[in-house]
Amino acid sequence: MSEASELDPFGSKGVTALTPIDSAPARWRKVDRVYDELISAIRDLRLPPGSPVSESDLAQRLGVSRTPIREAITRLAAQGLLHVVPQIGTSVALIKLPEVEEAAFIRCSLEVSAFRRACARPRDVAELRRILERQRAAVEAHDPERFFATDEELHREIFRLSGYPNVWNVVLGSKVQLDRVRRLYTAHAVRSPMLFDEHTRIVDLLEAGDVENGVELVATHTNRVNLLAPGLKAEHPAFFAED
Repeated sequence: MSEASELDPFGSKGVTALTPIDSAPARWRKVDRVYDELISAIRDLRLPPGSPVSESDLAQRLGVSRTPIREAITRLAAQGLLHVVPQIGTSVALIKLPEVEEAAFIRCSLEVSAFRRACARPRDVAELRRILERQRAAVEAHDPERFFATDEELHREIFRLSGYPNVWNVVLGSKVQLDRVRRLYTAHAVRSPMLFDEHTRIVDLLEAGDVENGVELVATHTNRVNLLAPGLKAEHPAFFAED
C-alpha cells in the first residue's frame, strides 16, 4: 500500500477529508475559501505529497463549481504547492528540503525576536500554562492532532505576548513546507516527552525573563526540523523531491 493511500486523503474509509465550502464561514469569496481549504489540506497531509488532484473531484467534494477550484489551483501552483503538467494532470508538490530549511530560518528568526521582545514587556503566562496542560493531555492520550494544535497555540501566544500578534500570520504563511515535515514527525513526537519538555522550559524562561537561555532554546527548538528532515525523508521517500 502506498503512503498516500495509508493517509487516506479522500476519506475512502468513511472520513470526509475536505470540508464542503457551503458549510464554511462566509467571510471570504468562494475562491478564497476553496484556496484556504486546499492549502490546509496540503499543510496537514490530508492531501499528501505526490497525490493527484482532480478539478472535478474537488468540485464534487467541496460542493462548488470548477471555476473557483481552477483559480485556487492556479494560486497554489504559483506558490509551488501544486505541480501542474498540461495535458497530464495536477498533483500535490513533493516536499523540498531546501524550502523546509528556508521556512525554518524564517520561523526561527521571527520567533527568537518575539521571545526577546516578550521578555522585555509586562507578561502573563497563564494562557501558556493552560496550553501546556492541554498539550500534556494530548501526550498522555497519544493524540498527534491535539498535540500539533496545542503546539501552534503555544507559539502563537508568544507572538501575542510580544505585542505583535499579527506576525504569527507571516510565520504561518511561510511554513507550509515546514509544517508538512512537522506533521510527519508529530506521530513520533507525541510518544516522546522531548518537545513537551522544551515547550515547558520555554514558558519557564519567558516567565523568568531569561533572554539569553530562552533565545538559545527557541533557536534550537525551531531548527530541530532540519535535523529530523533527512530521517523522515528516508522513512517516507515518496513524499520528498530528490535533491
